[in-house]
Amino acid sequence: MTQTPATPVHWKLVIDAADPHAQADFWAAALGYEVEDNSALIERLLGFDAVPAELTVESHGRRAWRDLIAVRHPDDPYDEESGTGLGRRLLFQRVPEPKTGKNRLHLDLHPGGDRRADEVARLRGLGASVLREVKEAGGEWVVMRDPEGNEFCVH
Repeated sequence: MTQTPATPVHWKLVIDAADPHAQADFWAAALGYEVEDNSALIERLLGFDAVPAELTVESHGRRAWRDLIAVRHPDDPYDEESGTGLGRRLLFQRVPEPKTGKNRLHLDLHPGGDRRADEVARLRGLGASVLREVKEAGGEWVVMRDPEGNEFCVH
């Protein structure tokens, strides 16, 4: 039986959050990403009475979804009509329950060279905290928490 090669699947990483907009701002600054601008789509939908205004908030001087916001890599393509990224993205969605326990999935940040300490200091300035420093035979890294307690590593 001949198998057809799999077509790459477009994906995004979805992260639960108590405050999706604050998380998006943190991760956009941490990664050098851009907060997506969905305001044109939202204004269009509001104009057609397709969605209630209560589902939106003002963020960065423009209309945004109250419970969802994404950040995208600045070099990746995006849909100009909706503002939705078509490449590397993190989507933050509001959930009612708090984080409990260790992440099963996390981001590893690689600032390159000998920049780990400077990057850790920069991220602390953005609101992250250091959980622990790891030094073992396989390497060294710093385990950190974002402002809502999600773990990530800086190598």
